Amino acid sequence: MERKIRILIAKPGLDGHDRGAKVVARALRDAGMEVIYTGLRQTPEMVAEAALQEDVDAVGLSILSGAHMVLVPRIIELLRANGQDKVIVFVGGIIPERDIPELKSMGVSCVYGPGTSTVRVIEDIRGMIDARIQLERE
Repeated sequence: MERKIRILIAKPGLDGHDRGAKVVARALRDAGMEVIYTGLRQTPEMVAEAALQEDVDAVGLSILSGAHMVLVPRIIELLRANGQDKVIVFVGGIIPERDIPELKSMGVSCVYGPGTSTVRVIEDIRGMIDARIQLERE
């Protein structure tokens, strides 16, 4: 039996609004994935450590505060320092269109704005993880 996809959903920074993160976490769980939700006000170090301890396939970051260009690069840097280069990072929240190309160049796989369908998020994550597994087998 194959192991379930493991996803860490995190709320880095001082933003205290987590409804979107909880909706995505529930949808991923309902789709059969194992989901770890870190809760509010996590530091980048806390997010990276939780990702390492939980041996996750992907990290979803929910950021509504506007601090995404500071928090996301630091989290990616820490994941890489932990040897977690293959962990998929996706971001949701209030992200200006102009910042998306730079986030993707840093290693973010997907950026989701308000109103994104949870079906799309689930399909994207499954697709990315399936592609990674296929590459590892070759």
